[in-house]
Amino acid sequence: MKKLLIIFIFNILVFADNIKFKQIYFKNLTQLSKKIVLEEINPKDNQIAEKDIDIAIKRLYDYGYFKNIKVFYENNNLIFEFVEKPIIANIQMSGYKTREEDLKELYEKIGLRKGSIFTQEKLKFAKKKLLEELKLEGYNNSVVEISTSFINKDSVAIKIDVNKGDKILIKKINLIGAKKLKLKDFEDYIANKEEDLISWWFTNNDGIMQLDQLKYDHYRIKEVYLQNGFLDARVSKAFSRIDFNTNSAEISYNIYEGPQYKVKNIFIKIDKKNIINLNKAKQNLKLKENKIFNIKKLRKDINYLKTLVADKGYAYANATFDIKKYKKEKKADIFIQIKCGEKVYIRDVIISKNNRTLDRVIRRNVYLAPKDLYNETDFQDSLKKLKRTGFFEDVKIIKKRVSNNLMDLIVEVKEAPTGSLVLGGGYSSYEGFMLNASIKDKNIFGTGKDLSFSIDYSKKSTNSEIKLYNPAINDSIYNGSVSLYKRKNLITSDNSAGDKTIKRYGFSLGVGRSLNRNTRIGSVYAYDISKTFYENNSSLNDKFITSSIKPYIYFNNTDDFFIPRSGIIAGSSFYYAGLGGDAKYSISNNYFKYFYGLEDLIDYDLIFRYKTNLKMMFDNGNIPDGTTFYLGGPRSVRGYESYAIQPDLTNHPFKRYWTNSVELSFPLIPKAKMRWSLFYDYGMIGYNRFDEIKKSGYGISIDWYSPIGPLQFIFARAINSDSDDKTSNFEFSLGTAF
Repeated sequence: MKKLLIIFIFNILVFADNIKFKQIYFKNLTQLSKKIVLEEINPKDNQIAEKDIDIAIKRLYDYGYFKNIKVFYENNNLIFEFVEKPIIANIQMSGYKTREEDLKELYEKIGLRKGSIFTQEKLKFAKKKLLEELKLEGYNNSVVEISTSFINKDSVAIKIDVNKGDKILIKKINLIGAKKLKLKDFEDYIANKEEDLISWWFTNNDGIMQLDQLKYDHYRIKEVYLQNGFLDARVSKAFSRIDFNTNSAEISYNIYEGPQYKVKNIFIKIDKKNIINLNKAKQNLKLKENKIFNIKKLRKDINYLKTLVADKGYAYANATFDIKKYKKEKKADIFIQIKCGEKVYIRDVIISKNNRTLDRVIRRNVYLAPKDLYNETDFQDSLKKLKRTGFFEDVKIIKKRVSNNLMDLIVEVKEAPTGSLVLGGGYSSYEGFMLNASIKDKNIFGTGKDLSFSIDYSKKSTNSEIKLYNPAINDSIYNGSVSLYKRKNLITSDNSAGDKTIKRYGFSLGVGRSLNRNTRIGSVYAYDISKTFYENNSSLNDKFITSSIKPYIYFNNTDDFFIPRSGIIAGSSFYYAGLGGDAKYSISNNYFKYFYGLEDLIDYDLIFRYKTNLKMMFDNGNIPDGTTFYLGGPRSVRGYESYAIQPDLTNHPFKRYWTNSVELSFPLIPKAKMRWSLFYDYGMIGYNRFDEIKKSGYGISIDWYSPIGPLQFIFARAINSDSDDKTSNFEFSLGTAF
């Protein structure tokens, strides 16, 4: 430690024990408050003993903020002059972490923080801790260099250069004593895995050793045994042998499996009678009698029973379980006991951290209110509903216990950007160069209303539209919408009439209501004028007026607006054109989407997604020219250009349409809401039958749920395409989500 220099300079020589003064002044003091310094000095009646000054200075130095402290007497005033240590103004790292969140966490671990005091001891500690972190991540012979540069006399910048060295690769894992289960049964659970032969392939194990996770892997192996009924299984801690010359490792576990147990009986005891139907509840349990015991299913069953009890108001119910084993029979009785406690009521619902969204917009999506009896299903539905609004990046509802029978719900939201001003362009193999401009806000002024205005231009189409949607008129169960639009589409054709241009403009008015939390119905009236112009035959030019009504029903119980991992989106509508005007036809449209997250099963954020869309058109006397179904593009079958499959020279419309898509979605950059997907699309289209034309495609999609809406970069291949099909290996799509 640097020796403290204490200088006492007095204009006159003072030998008295106490120094009297008028005032105490502090020079160059910024990092400690004057109040704290005065408490350390602790003068009495404008005087202080010399020995107390000495003690105070030593205490102040112990704070670690000062390089030097001078004390002198001037004009009957006692003056403390400080020379403070510099602060850390900036930290840069290269060769290691790059994400801001990871860096923030790492800097905390190694003891460096912007705004904190800089010392050489801190640098030594940081280097030591950083090398330890690298070793825990499996890097061998890493090198860390830390350099500093002074921005000014009060602040310093730190630069950390990391050479991560070589990874330690796991060449062999030995499960000594394992007979019933094999290594492949544990690979989805353990962090440290054997290196596969082709380790660089994305589905294979790279074998990189993670020392920080090695101390937990034996618990993970034990968990797998418990999921497979081995209640007596014992797994030793990992024993690792590392060869630093070859950067390879071998890991061993000693395992005793014991017998595999089945469930003999399941007994449920609740300390309050008749609050749930135990017989019905027992039928819905994941664990079944005479089936292999599974600890994971038991935990789900306990949560299920707690939910049933909590739906009756017992929010603080406590559940425990016990297992009685019969080794000779290789069976076990399961005893589940639930203590309900008192019924809990909501004292208050507190909305917090919403800077823009109005409290009432959030509150109308919370199904629990002050004085309500607590209900777990209402609680979970509220959480899902708030996430489905798309107004928030994250939503938390915190249960704050007030007493044995009272609870506050604290709704914490992290608002997402809901408005955007977009000026941009792109290129599509079908549309050519595209220009677009739009102003959108799905939560305008924080009211929950959705307002948008957009203009899109390409060589094939020009569209402009303004639309307003209110999902809850006066915070009621009723919703409404209004839109005005003008569109022009150029459709290329090989027939003698040549290309045709369709111009349309009109408006729509909609009204609907919620039937329940996940279902709404409604109807939309639209008035549309369509004019068709043919390039080579003006006699075919036509004008159509369409007056239509479209009743619909819509269901959505997914858990998130941006990236659903569970739930269904489904809907059905019947479009009827014939309320006056020229057009007389109708369209039935039915769609279904299913989302299932596999993280609970495989400990990886993989999402299975499936969607299907079935449409039928009916000719009631007059179908406007250009009204038809098309196949191809991001919204139907990828691998084909948008509108690639269209009616032939007969000019009759396609009246049957059915598409299906299956996707596996993987995380790419979670913080940026970026994912990538493997997909397979299959579609059918026809004049009078669904299967007259069949097309399919497969590929990879990069999905970014950006502030301006969903963006997709699609790399696709058509399967068994015909020679004259317009295929597309790359598509860019804005505004299209799965």
